[in-house]
Amino acid sequence: MSWAAGAAWPRPGSDSPPPDTEAPPLGSAGLAREGGTSLCGLAVRVRSCERVLVWRGRALAVCVSHSPLPLLPSTICAPSRGLWCCAWQQSAMRRAALRLCTLRKVLLTPVRGLIQGSQHPEKESVLHVYEVRDKLREIVGASTNWRDHMKAMEERKLLHSFLAKSQEGLPPRRMKDSYIEVLLPLGSQPALREKYLTFQNTIRFGRILEDLDSLGVLICYMHNKIPSANMSPLSIVTALVDKIDMCKSGLSSEQDIKFSGHVSWVGKTSMEVKMQMFQSHGNDFSPVLDATFVMVARDSENKGPAFVNPLIPEGPEEEELFRQGELNKGRRVAFSSMSLLKMAPSAKERTTIHEMFLSTLDPKTISFRSRVLPPNAVWMEDSKLKSLEVCHPQERNIFNRIFGGFLMRKAYELGWATAYNFGGSRPFVVAVDDIMFQKPVEVGSLLFLSSQVCFTQDKYIQVRVHSEVSSLQSKEHRTTNVFHFTFMSEKDVPLVFPRTYGESMLYLDGQRHFNSMGVPVAVKKEYRVEP
Repeated sequence: MSWAAGAAWPRPGSDSPPPDTEAPPLGSAGLAREGGTSLCGLAVRVRSCERVLVWRGRALAVCVSHSPLPLLPSTICAPSRGLWCCAWQQSAMRRAALRLCTLRKVLLTPVRGLIQGSQHPEKESVLHVYEVRDKLREIVGASTNWRDHMKAMEERKLLHSFLAKSQEGLPPRRMKDSYIEVLLPLGSQPALREKYLTFQNTIRFGRILEDLDSLGVLICYMHNKIPSANMSPLSIVTALVDKIDMCKSGLSSEQDIKFSGHVSWVGKTSMEVKMQMFQSHGNDFSPVLDATFVMVARDSENKGPAFVNPLIPEGPEEEELFRQGELNKGRRVAFSSMSLLKMAPSAKERTTIHEMFLSTLDPKTISFRSRVLPPNAVWMEDSKLKSLEVCHPQERNIFNRIFGGFLMRKAYELGWATAYNFGGSRPFVVAVDDIMFQKPVEVGSLLFLSSQVCFTQDKYIQVRVHSEVSSLQSKEHRTTNVFHFTFMSEKDVPLVFPRTYGESMLYLDGQRHFNSMGVPVAVKKEYRVEP
């Protein structure tokens, strides 16, 4: 930074300002207007300065950033009060104007100004994906050092007093208050590509799931921002991945990707987040996927529920989004109440299972125990794949539990391998739905993932991944997540047949999730979204 001389300094013996006296930033105390600033009767055009040093209404100096600044005489506008309200003598105004006009001949190159803003605001305002988790750590005060995580969590206990006693005591927010855009610069920063590349030079969808999970949490923190607090007292975690629908456009590993999203519905302690992903094609961004996540807010110690700011929709489009959020909540409740773990299959589903059973009986024997596979079919038990992960601190989230995006990535990659192994050709993800985070996964746990094909139709493969954990001290296993992925193969796949009653329920559950996808989409050749 450098100071360029403006109006004359006061003579010795006058009310000289101290050397470090500095005017407030442009835009404060009525000094600045769009495109210009007024200094006690003399207004100057400011296109690129940072600050103006003023004492008793006299322009003393202008701070510029590395480049000279043109100062142009403009209109006259007197400030309102205080030191900024000193009337100048006519001679003083002439002397100041003369010096300002002299500066114009010397300072020719404009630089960025606080009023005008950046010449490329889209490049400065958009957050990068790799900055999202750093921003989340700042919001909750999480430590980047695993050794300090206990101390950081103890400090969060002091934030308990900032929690609202009821939702009525919180100011309502709008959807645009939580809107954010995040850039994944695969094209402009090639060094990032390796993290997102598959061995077939395509995009790892598991990495995209990680980014969506982090972004959803950040969006909710923006919705519940407390201006008076440096850190948020809320602990916001992912409760459910309601739906991720893929569009038909392909993903290139050499083009930038943009994420955007906002809160679309709010309950008492939960929030629905809508997110979209786009990829650059020329000068435009084409849609790639739509995602709906459900987040829940908990207290500063992540032990109990906490209230969130209410949401006020503005205009017909936002009202429709909010109404859809209410419908989604009702749909989830209805789907859960009709779970096969709670209710018997419908009459139509029972008929389906019985017909499948009869088609596997050996016609040479009259026995229910003699089972044979129909042509082009596979037993469900033969479609399984399993994996084991040791949960290290590197994969922890901002609350020192295992990051939900990491769990989704590992489950997806195992599901993709299961679909590849079953269908015999490269599968492409079509939809992700109903990923319920039932219990947190602690650092140091053993994570067991079990994947199997539970339903097929034509080229579609419905894969279910079951996740459970156990500690190194205990052999007890606890279910933490159930993941549902819909893939499409490049060719028709075999039918999958259940052999037991339990597998029959898995088949019906997979059929329900497949049917909830709606009208199946066609895969284009350029559709390249893989693990």
